[in-house]
Amino acid sequence: MRRLFAIRTAATTTAITLALAACSATPDEGEDAPSSSSSTSSSAGSSSTTSTATSTATISGAPAALTSVVAKKYGDHELDGTAKLGTWRGAKVAVVTADDDVTLAVRPKGRTAWKVVGGWWPSLGSAGKADLGGSRHVLVLGSDARPGQDVEHSRADAIQLLGVDGKGGAGLMGFARDLWVPIPGHGHGKLNSSMVFAGPGGQATSVESISGIDVDGYLVTSMKGFSAMVDELGGLGFVAPKALDSHLPGGKIAKGRHRLSGDSALAWARERKTLPDGDFGRSRNQGLLLAAAAVQARVKGPGVVPGALTVIDEHASSDLSAQEMLLFAASFYRVNPTAVGHAVAKGPTAMQSGQSIVRLDEESKAAFRDFRDGRLS
Repeated sequence: MRRLFAIRTAATTTAITLALAACSATPDEGEDAPSSSSSTSSSAGSSSTTSTATSTATISGAPAALTSVVAKKYGDHELDGTAKLGTWRGAKVAVVTADDDVTLAVRPKGRTAWKVVGGWWPSLGSAGKADLGGSRHVLVLGSDARPGQDVEHSRADAIQLLGVDGKGGAGLMGFARDLWVPIPGHGHGKLNSSMVFAGPGGQATSVESISGIDVDGYLVTSMKGFSAMVDELGGLGFVAPKALDSHLPGGKIAKGRHRLSGDSALAWARERKTLPDGDFGRSRNQGLLLAAAAVQARVKGPGVVPGALTVIDEHASSDLSAQEMLLFAASFYRVNPTAVGHAVAKGPTAMQSGQSIVRLDEESKAAFRDFRDGRLS
């Protein structure tokens, strides 16, 4: 499995919640407690000097150490911004906004120093070109684990691959659960069984095998975890193109505009028995939720990302580092909404080893080739 950001490292609900409604930033602790702090750098009298000219940075909500490192990015330019803080896998993450500028920073677990890892800075002209790590793909998995079962070794009920090309394009591809694929260490089987035998990393390898697309990391959550994330992030604004009449909790959803609760969002993502195209339709419906979440997040702005990551971190597992996840989530704010494609990997049914399976069709193979750069037409 290819790791994220080839240039800079060896090191986005479920991704649906990468883009959900705003929530409060998580306070930093101890000596790094957020405050309105200022930093001045000049050519004399300071060991932290990074510019030959004097600059002043004021960042509301930022600890002094964060303000200092962001000020270095601005050199002799003035900065008056706002910071939102959060956590991811024990590390601290921050998004600093100043008008149209966005700075992304991370404080690794066990460290005291912050590091600017990316962002975009139109106020700095040619020196402020967007830096978000280029193209990449992240696999989003919804486990059907019941209470007491291992979330990372149960069947994958939702399998969605998100991609960005680093140039304003993106894509979302769902996968039919019954696709016949190689499973690491276990021959072949249905795609949704790969996580049972080989965990989420093995699930990613199976997706790579059938698609030819390098997967940079994964995010996996349970049904309970997904529902909790949606509720804790304030629900999901959604326009249902058709009514849903499901026996699942929250599954009575009329056509039209809604703010979905966690249960209703989960019902929309899980229902297949009442859909005319079954599992293929379910995968398409999951993609509609992701698209709605992306629109909602774009309206609210990148400052919501740290709070959302904090909530996701409580209810999901991932192999993505704080830097990787922060950059991937922020990348969607640079995407042109008209340059985002959506497809479902599917095909005709067949019999294999006494069970009904799906064989990949030529249309899906063509979509995979199209999606390898992170953009789906």
